[in-house]
Amino acid sequence: MQLHERVLACFQALATGDAIGKQTEMLSHGEVKRWYPAGIAGFEGPPGAAIPRYAGKRYEWRIGETTDDTEQALAVTRALLRDGRADHTSIGRELLQCKKSLHPGVSLWTFVQIGDPARIAADGDGCGAAMRSAPIGVLYRTRRLDELVRAAYECAIPTHGGPIALGAAAAVAGAVSAALEGRPVDEVLAVACEAGGVAMARTIDEMMGVPVEELAERYFPDTPQTIVPLAIALALRTQSAPETALLAANIGGDADSVASIGSAIAGALCPETVNRSWIDVVSAINGDDFVNAAISLAAIARR
Repeated sequence: MQLHERVLACFQALATGDAIGKQTEMLSHGEVKRWYPAGIAGFEGPPGAAIPRYAGKRYEWRIGETTDDTEQALAVTRALLRDGRADHTSIGRELLQCKKSLHPGVSLWTFVQIGDPARIAADGDGCGAAMRSAPIGVLYRTRRLDELVRAAYECAIPTHGGPIALGAAAAVAGAVSAALEGRPVDEVLAVACEAGGVAMARTIDEMMGVPVEELAERYFPDTPQTIVPLAIALALRTQSAPETALLAANIGGDADSVASIGSAIAGALCPETVNRSWIDVVSAINGDDFVNAAISLAAIARR
C-alpha cells in the first residue's frame, strides 16, 4: 500500500468517523439506546436532514455533516502545507478561522476571543488538540519521534497546554505516523504509548486487555483521560475504520472525537476498510476539502 493511499484513507476515515459519531455526541449510553433502539449502523436518516435530536435547535446539525474535529484537522493541514513544518503561530492563524462548535466553555473560544495566533495556552486538558493532530503524523516520521512529539506540542499549544492534552496529541500523531508506515499493530501501539507518555500509555494498555463489548461500561468517553485512549484502543483492536466509528457512535459520550481519531488511525493502518458509501455522503454534504488536503499533504510528506 502506497503512502498516498494510506494518507487519503486516514483523512477520509477521520471525516466519515466524525460525521457518524456526531449523531450520538454527548448522549449517555442509555440515551443512545432511546434515540436509536436498533443501534447506529451508519447514517441514520436521509443525508443532509437534521439529526433528529437537533431538529428545531439553534443549530441543526445535519446527517453527514462533519464537526470541529475535521475543521481543525484541516486547519492544521493548511498550516503544514504552507510552512512544511509545524509552527504554533501558523497553526494558530488557521485555527482563528474555525467556526464550528465555537461557544463559551471550549478552549478554542478563549483562543479566538484573545485573537493572538502566537498565544501559548498555559493549561487546558481537553481532547481538542488530539482531534486535530493526525496531520502531524502524516508529515513527521516515527524514526525521529522527538521531532514528532515537538510538532504535536506546536499543534496543541494555541489552545491546550495541559499535560494530558499534550500527551494525547502526541499519542495520536505517533499512532497515525506508525500506521502510515505500515507497521504491525503491536508497533503502532508501542509508538503511541512512547509518544503519549506514561499516564496515556498506562490507560491505553489497560484498554487493550478489555473485551471490546465491555469498553463502554468501563471507560465511558466523557473525560480527556478516556477519550483518546479509547479511540486508539478501538482502532487497534478492530483494525477497521467503520467498525471503530460504529462502536464509538453506539457508546455515546464524546462519540465524534472517539470516532474521528480512532477511524483516522484505523484508516491509515487498514485503508481497504474505509467505507466508500460514507465517503460519498460526507463529500456531498461538506465538499471534498478533506480529500484535496490529504493528497496535498501526502505529496510533501514524500519529499
